[in-house]
Amino acid sequence: MSQSAGSASPRPASQRLMKLAIVGAAALVVAGSVAFYIASKGVKSPSSDAIMVTIKEGACEPNAITVPAGRSTFTIVNKSDRALEWEILDGVMVLEERENIAPGFSQTLQAKLKPGKYEITCGLLNNPRGTLHVTPSAASDAEAARPALLAYLGPLAELQVFLATQTNALVKATLALDDAIKSGDVDKAKAAYQDARQPYQQIAAMADQFADLHNAIDPVADYLEKREQDPGFTGFHRIEQGLYAGNSTEGLTLASAKLLADVTALKERMRGLRIQPEQIAKGAGRLIASLADTKIATGIDHYAQTDLADFDANIAGVARMMTLLKPVAVSAAPQVFADIEARLGDVDVALKTLRGQDGFPAYDKINAEARKALTAKMQLLAQALGKFNAAIGLE
Repeated sequence: MSQSAGSASPRPASQRLMKLAIVGAAALVVAGSVAFYIASKGVKSPSSDAIMVTIKEGACEPNAITVPAGRSTFTIVNKSDRALEWEILDGVMVLEERENIAPGFSQTLQAKLKPGKYEITCGLLNNPRGTLHVTPSAASDAEAARPALLAYLGPLAELQVFLATQTNALVKATLALDDAIKSGDVDKAKAAYQDARQPYQQIAAMADQFADLHNAIDPVADYLEKREQDPGFTGFHRIEQGLYAGNSTEGLTLASAKLLADVTALKERMRGLRIQPEQIAKGAGRLIASLADTKIATGIDHYAQTDLADFDANIAGVARMMTLLKPVAVSAAPQVFADIEARLGDVDVALKTLRGQDGFPAYDKINAEARKALTAKMQLLAQALGKFNAAIGLE
């Protein structure tokens, strides 16, 4: 909450210099990213044929796929006996994904890919991965509606500052959580746990690009072979289970130390992240779509039942990211951006309606009708975000 002009006190010179240093460093990173982006950006011709990928017995069929650069459509068929997710990975970065594909069902995914070699996940996170080869194709005509890429310099610099601020808060809160767990103070650990969840959820739209860290920091037991007994069940939800289901810190020391190491690594990754303009709306849209597709209906905080606080932080982060793009968007696609702002407002009102005087209620107290209504508003927001990049010439 900002202070009024009459009550604000001047910041110490050291704080002003620190802010300028952060902005300056972010601007240098962004300038390099923009130069790289200008040199490498190319719009690829779309692919018209859908590629069928069947997942069964822990493997993809086919396990090796080749497509031309540009837009490709994949239909993922789940012939296993477990709900699963399918991802396209560039190293540790998640480019596209579909979550919670039920047994016997399929989902379709469209991806715009550059030439290169990628990996694909084949069901559970523990399964061996397949390969996706993307071959070069002819470049399309220049996009007349695209704003000059230098127009993104300011927004991207501000985004770097936002990510740095939130990851700093995340590491600080996780350190407090680790200390509380070591001391055996359950109540203090629960408070620190919730403090750490908020900054992580605000940057979730960018953090989930790092597949290895995301799967270590925030894996849900539902997607692991042995669920809560799986060795891959680490991070926030493992600690959540101990603190809320067990009401104890016993056995959480190693999990807490690993979480602290992983969020510290995330902070360093974020510092060097080369953000391209289209990643902002794309990441936001992917996050909101995942909420609308499965997370609102089933919840993910199975032990603490604090899902509404997570959703609220997700929306705050998305709203912040999209606000940074407003100077570029209002001239290139004013109606599309106005729709995004309206949909963000609708979701915010829906969440505030569910909030009581003492904060958000436990998620298991939210009935199916209220979840369905929130899902519908999230779906409209995801659709609005999905139109953004094309509207300003980034697709």
